[in-house]
Amino acid sequence: MKEKKNRILISILKFVPLIIFALMVIVFKQDLLIAAPAATFCAVVVYILVKRDSFENAFEHALVAARKIMLIFFILMFAYGVAECFMATGVGASLIIIALKLGVTARTVAPISILVTCVLSIATGSSWGTFAACAPIFLWLNHLVGGDPILTVCAICGGSCFGDNIGMISDVTVLSCGMQDVRIIDRIRHQLVWSVACLLISLVIFYLAGAHLPNVQGDVQEALNRIPPEAYAALEEQRPSAVDLLEQVKTGVPYYMIIPMLIVIVMSFLGVHTLLCLGAGMLSSLILGACAGTTHLNVWLNELLYKGFSDAGGWVIVMMIWVSAFGGIMNAMNAFDPLSRGVARISRNPHSLLGWCGVICLLGNAALADEAAQVATMSPIVRELAEKNIETDGEEDAYRIRLRLATFTSSMGIYGSELIPWHCFPVFFASISNAVYPIRELPFTPLDIISRNYLSFLIVGSLLLLTFTGWDRFVPGLALPKNLRMKKRVPAETAET
Repeated sequence: MKEKKNRILISILKFVPLIIFALMVIVFKQDLLIAAPAATFCAVVVYILVKRDSFENAFEHALVAARKIMLIFFILMFAYGVAECFMATGVGASLIIIALKLGVTARTVAPISILVTCVLSIATGSSWGTFAACAPIFLWLNHLVGGDPILTVCAICGGSCFGDNIGMISDVTVLSCGMQDVRIIDRIRHQLVWSVACLLISLVIFYLAGAHLPNVQGDVQEALNRIPPEAYAALEEQRPSAVDLLEQVKTGVPYYMIIPMLIVIVMSFLGVHTLLCLGAGMLSSLILGACAGTTHLNVWLNELLYKGFSDAGGWVIVMMIWVSAFGGIMNAMNAFDPLSRGVARISRNPHSLLGWCGVICLLGNAALADEAAQVATMSPIVRELAEKNIETDGEEDAYRIRLRLATFTSSMGIYGSELIPWHCFPVFFASISNAVYPIRELPFTPLDIISRNYLSFLIVGSLLLLTFTGWDRFVPGLALPKNLRMKKRVPAETAET
């Protein structure tokens, strides 16, 4: 009985660093650059106490975990560089201009806005940048044609995160694939049909939700002219690149500026290495941007690439180093073994266990209130859960499981965040909406962002449902291997020994 109590106390002690991490982020509102190092050193202390080991050995586990994701840092720098180039040289503006030629009415403003933001977020890899650039256009268009502002803003929110879930150059996409040791293009192929199906269903829902609205076409140029100066001032403070993109939409850019995005997509599907795909995107944006007069070599080098690389190194890469170090130490002392055994007990089959992995990712996102921290923290947990409890017929089957886990951490991180009221995503979306569209009588709130966010509900709900039930076998590309089996559970006493 005494030994059992000791095991319980030790298990609780191992979870203390994670609790401290969550408290610092949610309760004390600390940035991840502060919370992650504090939680890491707390994990070091707990490791020393539990394992009766030295600081050097404890921190070595942190270094090993950080080394494993080194390639991610290079990809992230290139991804941030591509995003900055695409926002500034006219690639993003060309996408918006082409889409707005479709004609916008109150009935179609929400479906068109979700389509535009989906494509733009894939091209730029920035959900917040896409929202900041598109919210002023579509909210004022919505105002002109007499549409539903909440329906439109929820459509913009859902589309703005599409590139973070399935694009190549999003930091969350890169991190989720790196933590599971899978290629980005393989993960995109794994979830492509399912993701596009969710998007198409959401388009139908958004159209039906606005079918009672007027069908009078709005003037895009008038909507742009109505955006007040204070809206531009707010965007300049929050997302300066969005202001440049809006100005390009106003003045116009050549349609051929869409080519750099197409180059990246085509090269990636041909199996070219991610760094080469991103490099080609940056170079082609320079060449075509110089032809269009939107950039030149000096600006491209000293402003766009410099800003992209420095933004990546100034926060996201440093944050990921610390969060991965935290996960490495927590895994080294088997902090999540009780969770693994508990999930294994309630899981009837591999599909059920993987479904619970998705739930864990969603709960982790709610606890940490940051999608990148969730990906970095929960990825090793769910990977260990799968590897310890699911028996496969070979590396190919194990790889497909890791593809699903990467999809879970990304989807539950990105689209799960839009369904959590205290998460930074709905808070940011509500604040930007209020800044660029100040004439609404009741200000937008995070609950408004959640209320009609149909794409987020579809992404999160369908992925969990398909996994738990095994119905993913009917979705091309998404199916898991057929011959997965649950491993026999090892008694707690034997595992501890």
